Amino acid sequence: MKRLKINVYGIVQGVGFRFFAQNNARKLGISGFVKNMPDGSVYIEGEGEESNLQEFVSKCSKGPSAALVENINTEEAELENSEGFSIL
Repeated sequence: MKRLKINVYGIVQGVGFRFFAQNNARKLGISGFVKNMPDGSVYIEGEGEESNLQEFVSKCSKGPSAALVENINTEEAELENSEGFSIL
């Protein structure tokens, strides 16, 4: 198990990115949350199996069809044993 902090930059608000992230997280068994940030980015914390997290980050680096992801940063975080995946 691993937890990542993920920052996604570009045209990622107002394009369904949070719902896209939640849907993919649930499919991959990832728990955590996603939220819009004041600077126009999207912030995600996800926890799950490392291979599933890698696939999740790969999907987030593309985003939904209306998004234009310019940059994505990841940083390992301390496990929280969270359950479910929420939109904040």
